[in-house]
Amino acid sequence: MKSSLTALAGTAKQQTAVLKTITKAQGITVAEWQLLMQLQAGADTQEKLANAMQLDTSTLSRQLASLVKKERLDKTAIGRDRRQLVYTVTSAGADAVTAINDDYQRFETEVFEKWPQDEQNLLRILLNRLNKSVAKTLEP
Repeated sequence: MKSSLTALAGTAKQQTAVLKTITKAQGITVAEWQLLMQLQAGADTQEKLANAMQLDTSTLSRQLASLVKKERLDKTAIGRDRRQLVYTVTSAGADAVTAINDDYQRFETEVFEKWPQDEQNLLRILLNRLNKSVAKTLEP
């Protein structure tokens, strides 16, 4: 039998593969989907997005430029010197997020369809406990 962390890593790889397939069907990457969700949550400038997503500005700039090119985002220059940009999700971007969220929810429902609710709740409790234990071991 696999160790708990090994089994969890295997499940994470499978989940990532499914998520990549779901996002690819909408013409965006997993990182771009996460960025769109942050924008919908109100982070509308590079500074806010960099803080929320813990990304360096060059990575973030590339992802934002890609989403603008794919017409999932609009950008508007503001301020006196027109150098600061405010980003807004286009209707195509919002539709992509909705479709991905719906597909991912269907996947999650299918994964757990034969699990009783008490077992699903227990799994959440144990995974949260595991996260806290791992975080404690990483503290200086």
